[in-house]
Amino acid sequence: MGMLKHALIHPEINEVLARAGHHSRILIADGNYPASTKKGPNARVISLNLAPGLVTVSQVLEVLLTAVVVDEVNTMGIPEDDAYARLGEPPVWEEFRGVLRRAGGLRMPTPISKWDFYKAVESQDHVLTIQTGDQALWANLLLTMGCRTA
Repeated sequence: MGMLKHALIHPEINEVLARAGHHSRILIADGNYPASTKKGPNARVISLNLAPGLVTVSQVLEVLLTAVVVDEVNTMGIPEDDAYARLGEPPVWEEFRGVLRRAGGLRMPTPISKWDFYKAVESQDHVLTIQTGDQALWANLLLTMGCRTA
């Protein structure tokens, strides 16, 4: 398990996070996200998609929050013309809010339009995609790192 004080023990993820800084972006992608093509030029993709449903975006979020300061959390907003838009908010978004509350009441997720979400991921600031096997629909999360103050 190593000598780390936080819960995150994945060596590659820790390496990327240690090199990242304020405003760096981390995508936790669901199993449907095109992780190999929708990424920034400086991003590393780490696959944790072991099997359908393993691991989930919420599980990754919970562990990441032990290791990094997060200023902003964005979900991928559902376009109005998408069939899912009529069904309301995806249930997984409430799961994300629960994880954020348990981590100390961090800022709740804000949806940004699907196309703006892709643009944000494709930016120079995108340093890491963690591809999961999450089967929940609209379960992508984009985290913007904050500053450590102590």
